[in-house]
Amino acid sequence: MKTPIFLASCCATLCFAVAARADVKPSTLFSDHAVLQSGMAVPIWGTADPGEKVTVKFEGQTKTATAGADGKWIVRLAKLKPGGPLEMTIAGKNSITVKDVLVGEVWLGSGQSNMVFNVSQNGHRPYGLLNEEKEIAAANFPQLRMFTVKDAKAYTPQTDAAGEWKVCSPETVPDFSAVGYLFGRDLNQALKVPVGIILSAFGASTAESWVPRESMAADPQLKPLLDGFDARETFFKANPTAMDDKAPVAPQTLNARPSGKPGPLRDPVQDQHQPTVLYNGMINPVIPYAIRGAIWYQGESIVGGKAGVMLYPHVMETMVTEWRKRWGEGNFPFYAVQLAALKNASNNPMVREQQAAILSLPNSGMAVTIDIGDPANVHPKNKEPLGDRLTKIALANAYGHKIEYSGPVYASMKVEGGAIRVKFTHAQGLKAAPTPNELAGLYPDKPAAPAARPAATPDGPRPTPALPPLATSSAPDPATIDDAAHLHWFQIAGADGKFVDADAKIEGDSVVVSSAQVSAPVAVRYAWDNYPAGANLYNGDGLPAAPFRTDKADALTPISAEFTGK
Repeated sequence: MKTPIFLASCCATLCFAVAARADVKPSTLFSDHAVLQSGMAVPIWGTADPGEKVTVKFEGQTKTATAGADGKWIVRLAKLKPGGPLEMTIAGKNSITVKDVLVGEVWLGSGQSNMVFNVSQNGHRPYGLLNEEKEIAAANFPQLRMFTVKDAKAYTPQTDAAGEWKVCSPETVPDFSAVGYLFGRDLNQALKVPVGIILSAFGASTAESWVPRESMAADPQLKPLLDGFDARETFFKANPTAMDDKAPVAPQTLNARPSGKPGPLRDPVQDQHQPTVLYNGMINPVIPYAIRGAIWYQGESIVGGKAGVMLYPHVMETMVTEWRKRWGEGNFPFYAVQLAALKNASNNPMVREQQAAILSLPNSGMAVTIDIGDPANVHPKNKEPLGDRLTKIALANAYGHKIEYSGPVYASMKVEGGAIRVKFTHAQGLKAAPTPNELAGLYPDKPAAPAARPAATPDGPRPTPALPPLATSSAPDPATIDDAAHLHWFQIAGADGKFVDADAKIEGDSVVVSSAQVSAPVAVRYAWDNYPAGANLYNGDGLPAAPFRTDKADALTPISAEFTGK
């Protein structure tokens, strides 16, 4: 009678041993349809039993590693050439085959909802590109793949990213990030190599939510944000059923809506306005996947009122510096999107000015979208020009193509009698031109005459005039648009700081600005408004000038009166 008991005991022991064994498991990033970066070392990593030997074979290379005490392992493939499809085997006590792997160019896309913004509105309202049906029908690009990291916020750094690689087709592209898709598609068509986009973005997120804890804790300017988060989290853990108004105050965005009666306190870790939580949940798991660079669309969510706007460049510099350090690839390209025009305090000209500070970092770029905004929608649908502009920046700077990639950039000013001459770089072929929104028949962007708009006052920016309803007619014939008309949205001021609408004439790489109301001018501003409808300075390559000002006066205090979140 002992024999059956003994056999049963052995069987149970063997089953437990099999169950306890940790199979070799690569990061989910290394799965079917993946795109690996060419021309640099490619880390491959995952988990296994502590001490287990893991072998990775790919494209004639064999690399081995031993899992550490924590079960983690990593190997690095030598430089790869573009191509595919290929297979990768990852073997230890078990073996995994990763199929349909391509080698090409990989970019990270991150930020908030305008980066999340899907190609189709179906199931994704309020998103969806203009002419989405046409875009979707044409989206047959099998060499373009996208890995969308599943939303995840965390108090501590996570190690695996949930998601899967999807091959671009009319069936899959509706769920793709529109900006990621347009950028990746255009890169693929220009470079003729596979392109992978890792999309790790979260709606309404702040920049500091994407910054690692260690860098914030060591920074006197950023530590107060971290301390506020930790205080609120500590309170929540001790008082999980408390009302929100009893806890330390949560951060508020510039255009925060009045909360009304206080509600139950929720876990601060699940608040995308809090520092570190999205870095922990959605960036740390992606590091150190080999990438060429990153594109970034964020800025509508800034907390802390006036002080928060002023702090924004430092937050961004810290984030980019830390990402680059942790990826270990040096100063990889980082290209940001400047906020579009919108009738909302979140998209004010001082925020755009602070965003432009990213250009002080090495290997950075900025895509201007002032001319493709929507007066009432923080998620403008006319994103095709943005994809083209980001692609031009990458082709020129990351890939060495000899093309223009920037619109006119303010360089200097000089007073000439009763006028100011403003000089620009990237200024070949300066012109006044119809905006993409006009050409698409979207909004009546161009005002009837500059004088019809009220002038700015020392108390703040001039109000934007009410616009007629959204146009529903088809796009106009460009030949019928008066693109030879004068430039719009140039303003000039004397020593009193009162800016008035100005006449602006193009002369070579300069614009000469004047007004009969200002005999001794000292400063010029361009497109200095939340929604500067019809700002129309472009260079010969059709790229728009970014909003700018030549003065250094306090332009934030008057604007901050519009902020509802402090």
